[in-house]
Amino acid sequence: MKVFITDYGFSDVHHERHIITSAGHELLAGQCKTPEAIIEQAADADAFLVQWAPVNAAVIARLEKCRVIVRYGIGVDNVDLAAAKIRGIPVCNVPDYCIEEVADHALAMALSLVRQLPMIDHRLRSGTWKITPDHPMPALSNMIFATAGLGRIARAVLTRARVFGCRLAAFDPYVSPEVFRANAVTQLTIEELFKQADVLSLHLPLTPETSHLINAAALAKMKPTAIVVNTARGGLIDTIALAEALQTGVIAGAGLDVFDPEPLPDQHPLRHCGNAILTSHVGWFSDQSVPKLQRLAAEEVVRALRGEALKNQVNK
Repeated sequence: MKVFITDYGFSDVHHERHIITSAGHELLAGQCKTPEAIIEQAADADAFLVQWAPVNAAVIARLEKCRVIVRYGIGVDNVDLAAAKIRGIPVCNVPDYCIEEVADHALAMALSLVRQLPMIDHRLRSGTWKITPDHPMPALSNMIFATAGLGRIARAVLTRARVFGCRLAAFDPYVSPEVFRANAVTQLTIEELFKQADVLSLHLPLTPETSHLINAAALAKMKPTAIVVNTARGGLIDTIALAEALQTGVIAGAGLDVFDPEPLPDQHPLRHCGNAILTSHVGWFSDQSVPKLQRLAAEEVVRALRGEALKNQVNK
């Protein structure tokens, strides 16, 4: 059978090639940027590995033999799940990679902002030596470190925050109270989350319900010393509203690794916020996470082509 990689940002695809060809299948790789390119190059493929290419309803309608679509990563925003379900095509993600990396990245940004390192570094480089910060700096042990979501990555972040003495809390309407209790995390409503969080780290999928969860109204409810961290999906935040909140002191800081759109536009007002840390969607990366992602994605494709049970189907 034919497996087609629509696009990839890796240095090579030898991990996938070894796994897929060892199973007796053919692997072809493209760098498709548009739905039309996918249709032209691979409408007859039996399986797809997808990184960023848009696999929309028009693409799915033209797939002749597709038995599975596997997304390189956790989010599946660029695949039309409903259209695939109608056609009976399973869509799978890879939720078991980069958990530690993203958790480390989120906590690193949170700690840096809590201690005001970017602002103090800039102040020192500009010629000011001062042994106290310019803004209020609560102790970590007095802070509520909260997450929106209580999935794998959120729990890993909270485990790290616990070491620093933070009080832990989260909002997740899809997680049972027993899970909150088992992880010693206080369960909050969405309103309580905005009002109580000293650090709010976002770990939610992007859905119509979560789009712009952090907007002007939500930011206005937060503490002026609060910090927002987003290593999940860019669309969770209205970044124009966030930039204004940062510039006017509505909240104290923000750390963002994901944006909508990406790359972050050159003239976006966030680029002028000295109390924001901006990184270019690198939270997932380590030297170990990349081959793990490639291997797990290819293994899911092989399971599908063998007719075996899938581990991570998201459109059941």
